[in-house]
Amino acid sequence: MRIIRYLLLLTACQLPFLALAQEKKQVIAFASDTQEPMWVEKLFLKSDHNLEATKLIFGDVDHLRPSAFFILGDVVSLGKSNNAWKNMDRYIGQTTRDSIPVYATLGNHEVMFNPKKGTRNFMSRFPMYNPAGYMEVKDSVAVILLNSNFAAMSKQEISDQNTWYRHQLAELDKDVAIRCIIVGCHHSPYTNSRIVKPSLAVQQNFVQPFIQSKKCVLFLSGHSHNFERFHVNGKDFLVIGGGGGLHQPLNGNNDQMHDLSEDYKPAFHYLEITRTQDSLQITSRQLRKNFSGFDDGLSLSVR
Repeated sequence: MRIIRYLLLLTACQLPFLALAQEKKQVIAFASDTQEPMWVEKLFLKSDHNLEATKLIFGDVDHLRPSAFFILGDVVSLGKSNNAWKNMDRYIGQTTRDSIPVYATLGNHEVMFNPKKGTRNFMSRFPMYNPAGYMEVKDSVAVILLNSNFAAMSKQEISDQNTWYRHQLAELDKDVAIRCIIVGCHHSPYTNSRIVKPSLAVQQNFVQPFIQSKKCVLFLSGHSHNFERFHVNGKDFLVIGGGGGLHQPLNGNNDQMHDLSEDYKPAFHYLEITRTQDSLQITSRQLRKNFSGFDDGLSLSVR
C-alpha cells in the first residue's frame, strides 16, 4: 500500500510538469528579402541600417529557437557572387549550429545576371531544396516552397512544378497526419508596392490550387519589402518582405488590392507561427525603430 501511495503521489506531482510539456508548442519562423541593398537600389530608395537589421533578425530567431526557419527568397543581393554570401554564411552557420534548420526558396536576386551560377551557390547552402518544388513538415504543418522565377524557367520546368504542386496538395489533403498547409514563394501575388507589381504568374500558377485545397490556410511571399495582408476567396495571403532589404513605398489602399494591415507597417520584421489544432497562430515580430530589440506586433489566427 505504501508503494501504491508513493506512486500516486509521484504521479500527482508530475502532472503540472506534464501539462506544461503538452502546452509547449513548436514554433516555425519565416522571413523574406534578407539581402544586402545593392548600390543601384540606393539611388531610388532610402537605406536604414539594413545590414544591421538582417543581423538582428537572425539573432532574434536564434533566441526564439524555432523548429525551423524559412526564408522566402532574396536571401542575398546577388546569388552568383561568392562575396555576397559572406555575411549570410555566418548567420546561417550560427543558426544551424544552434540546431535550427534553415530552409529557403529562390528569389530573383539569387538568379540575377547568371541563373545557373546563382542557383549553384544557393544549392550549396540549401542542398535539400529542389527548384522544381520542395516541402517540409513541422508539427503536422506542411510547408511547400515554390520557385516563382518564371522568367528564368523553361515551359517544361513550369509545367513540371505545377504538376508536382497540384499532386502534393491532393496527397496532403488526404493525409490525416497533416493539419494545415502553408505555401510560400518569393514573388507576391498581391501587393500595393510602387516598386514591384503583383505577380500575375503566381496568381495563375499557384493561387488557384492553394484556394481549392481544403488544408491550405496561409500563402506567404516577399519581393515587396513591406508587411501586407490580403484576404482572397476566404484564404489569407501575407507579404513579409521585411528581412533587411530597402523599404519600398506603397500605393494607397483600394478595393482591388485591399490591404487589411493598412495601419501596421514595420520597416523590418519576421513571422513566428505556432499550430493549435487546425489553426495557425501568427505573430509578426517587429524590430524597434531604435534597433534596441523586437516586439510582438500584429497577431492573427487563420484556419
